Amino acid sequence: MLMNNPVISINIVVLNGEKYIEHCLNSVLNQSFSHEQIQINILDNGSTDNTRILIQDFEFRISNYNFPKVNFIMSNFNFGPWGGWEELLKYTQSQYVVFLSADVILEKDFILNAVHTLDTNPKLGALQAKVYQFDIANLSSNSYVLSPKIIDSCGFKIFRSRRVVNIGHGEIDTGQYNKAGSVFGVEGAVPVLRAEALQGIKVLGEIADHDLFWYAEDLDVAWRLRMAGWEQHYEPSMIAWHDRQTTKQTRRGLRDFIKIRQTISLKKRRLEWRNIRCTIVKNDYIINILKDLVYILPREIAMTGYLLIFETAVFLELFSLLKLIPGMIRKRKVIMKQAKVGPSEIHSYFS
Repeated sequence: MLMNNPVISINIVVLNGEKYIEHCLNSVLNQSFSHEQIQINILDNGSTDNTRILIQDFEFRISNYNFPKVNFIMSNFNFGPWGGWEELLKYTQSQYVVFLSADVILEKDFILNAVHTLDTNPKLGALQAKVYQFDIANLSSNSYVLSPKIIDSCGFKIFRSRRVVNIGHGEIDTGQYNKAGSVFGVEGAVPVLRAEALQGIKVLGEIADHDLFWYAEDLDVAWRLRMAGWEQHYEPSMIAWHDRQTTKQTRRGLRDFIKIRQTISLKKRRLEWRNIRCTIVKNDYIINILKDLVYILPREIAMTGYLLIFETAVFLELFSLLKLIPGMIRKRKVIMKQAKVGPSEIHSYFS
């Protein structure tokens, strides 16, 4: 890598994010890491609100700082979040990259701690921050100083039933997640990744699976990073805040589960159901599925029954899933051929 290249890029993808983008960009400006070593790339996915005007104002303000030139791409095509981040890699010149969602705010030492952690371990392909919840309605227009209280995510945990959860989601932080360590995968609000690792998991020319488009792309990327032999760690010194648009609640029993599910858009519920199953078809070792059938089948039967009774519209996504399966099998063949980690090691991450 050339010495005059930035160390890390912050790649931001946004769509109609006028209520978030200023807070997000201000947190970038306030990073303690050397601004000369940070590249900023922004993709607008076709916003129809004031997002583009606010970003153009940011471009003007940033001239008073020492950042290299900002790349601002205005697209009339919606790439989706991960497709947009992949598009921005064309402009990325650094060895590390932050995929930053517009509804995320970074603590001032976020980049400093991320770079230090990645520098100390060349086997690290991805880093997970300690991400807290916040609500944009409670922020004043000029404030992005937030208190660390309720956790949004400390990474992905996957069970033998193939249920996937955000570690710590909805919990009050009492120090229970202050220890750094390995996680199955990094969640998609603000992952920090090694560019080399991303390029190494391409499947049929794609880093992000464009068939998934939205939801579970982060799980798919995390799984493929694992299969390729890259480590993924949770680093609690990297702190951010995320205004999650689905739910900030934790479930306690069936009644709470139903109530929480109804707060999530139908489109997202359908894509969640479809895309997680696509991810398993693509990435899961058959021997591991056979080992865990006693856990997988009861959950699938229960979930199918629930959908048929309470969310029939979600179950209609079955037809879309069936159409995608042949393509997922083609991608699976590539993934399995490139895999550097065997079934036993992958299975060790399933709780």
